[in-house]
Amino acid sequence: MHGGDRVAEILKAQGVRCVFTLCGGHVSPILTGARARGIRVIDTRHEATAVFAADAVARISGTPGVAVVTAGPGLTNSVTAVKNAQLAQSPLIIIGGATATVLKGRGALQDIDQVALMGPHVKQVLVVDRIRELVPNLERAFAIAKSGVPGPVFVECPVDLLYPEDVVRDWYGVAKRGGGLAGRAQRFYLRRHLARMFDDRLGRRPGPAMIEPVPGAVSAQVLSVAQKLRSARRPLLIVGSQAVCEPERVASVAEAVDRLGIPVYLSGMARGLLGSRHPRQYRHRRRDALKTADLVILAGVPCDFRLDYGRHIRRGAVLVSANRSRDELRLNRKPDVGLLADPGSFLADLSRAAPAAGGAWSEWREELDAREEERAEGIIEDAARSGEFANPLAVCSGVNEIMAEDSLVVADGGDFVGTASYIVRPKGPLRWLDPGVFGTLGVGAGFALGAAVSRPGSQVWVLFGDGSLGYSLAEFDTFVRHQIPVIAVVGNDGCWSQIAREQIKLLDDDVGVMLARSDYHRVVAGFGASGLVIHNDAEIKDVLTQACDIARDGHPVLVNALLGRSDFREGSISI
Repeated sequence: MHGGDRVAEILKAQGVRCVFTLCGGHVSPILTGARARGIRVIDTRHEATAVFAADAVARISGTPGVAVVTAGPGLTNSVTAVKNAQLAQSPLIIIGGATATVLKGRGALQDIDQVALMGPHVKQVLVVDRIRELVPNLERAFAIAKSGVPGPVFVECPVDLLYPEDVVRDWYGVAKRGGGLAGRAQRFYLRRHLARMFDDRLGRRPGPAMIEPVPGAVSAQVLSVAQKLRSARRPLLIVGSQAVCEPERVASVAEAVDRLGIPVYLSGMARGLLGSRHPRQYRHRRRDALKTADLVILAGVPCDFRLDYGRHIRRGAVLVSANRSRDELRLNRKPDVGLLADPGSFLADLSRAAPAAGGAWSEWREELDAREEERAEGIIEDAARSGEFANPLAVCSGVNEIMAEDSLVVADGGDFVGTASYIVRPKGPLRWLDPGVFGTLGVGAGFALGAAVSRPGSQVWVLFGDGSLGYSLAEFDTFVRHQIPVIAVVGNDGCWSQIAREQIKLLDDDVGVMLARSDYHRVVAGFGASGLVIHNDAEIKDVLTQACDIARDGHPVLVNALLGRSDFREGSISI
């Protein structure tokens, strides 16, 4: 076996079913080794897409996603996606090719300091320069990616470590003769170097998949929170992505939230945790609820810009925070009770210590219900307004009504996707994927690939803004080649609306924010996908139904929804 085969064997032992890549000579042996062992290899048109796809697999399955990228520009192209995964706390393995071990720093093709490049964006960098280091280092990478606060790990594998030994010896010319004393000395050095590199006398075989312990909460702290909850009159629970980072435990987290009976808001990957119509889940007027709550429990949610750095929570409220990250636990606002623990496990423990309070919070719920109903009625009224083009709220409502029970929704965009977050309701846990705290545009195609691979047979919807779609258009070629039947809906208003709305109002200039109402449906048709158009509200249901039929037949489809301008999300820019 060559080094690429060995890497593939380790991946298979760790439960990896698919790797994402953009090919390169530095990493080709890994790809051939993976396919030979039944691991699906999906090649993309940009390295960032490969990493985004691995990110989605990690979020949905719990098994670290794997992206394989070639050296130099292959790796630099991936950095934004790796940083997005780091901030979203997704466990990834990025395997990067590198120049040959004896040529580093000598001007070889695509040779850069990859360790310095990746170090700030991953939990750890591991460099492998011997065959016998492959198994322990890759297994260690999987353990690191899952432990504590999950995140990406970069493993650098030099090209001469991956190819067959006889090929590498031929590259180095160790069997040649002549060249005098200098030539003999060089060949002596190279033979010793290769003997050391390929020495595998220990012969360690890949072990079972790495299982990392879930950090639990201190019992005394859980009991303290339970006591505070019993005396609260207006409690509120905010559940974030970190609470569902162990997919095999998601059902128990949902049961715990239901059993606690606390009014709850869900965010990030926690959207859909309770289904689409749970009576104690709220979606609107969160800021107002936080301002009037007397006890706020943050389960995997830091006090960052999304909570106005903690200012959304009134000073007189008791603040409880559970988080795997020590830094996030105290970010911007120190909690009254801070639990350095897995938020999902904490909720399960709390539900056993403090069963639902029955009617004790009925007045509080009625107040929240009234706010929720008022906002929902306003959205319905806004969605009913028609114009020359389709109303974005009506398009989102159409998607929400027609998508199947098993649908996964990928959100990639600004204003259109922000509008969708008010309306499109995932029908179950781990069925909503957005970039996370980094707010990265361009996640759409990669997340859709990862979602489709993780849940074969399920509908995969991708909601694009017309700005963000530019990052993913070429990947419709990937969808076609790999038979990934996504349903993409692009909100096409010919503008970077989220920026334009405030920029024009404050600075009286539309520089850099205007786009054309391009025929994106024609572009994807050129890649072999199907393209449809929504011109106005009357066409929404029929076109979306047609898109579902096309996807059901196994073909990717893009719906180009021509939108009218909207002020629904005015004032939505965050800083």
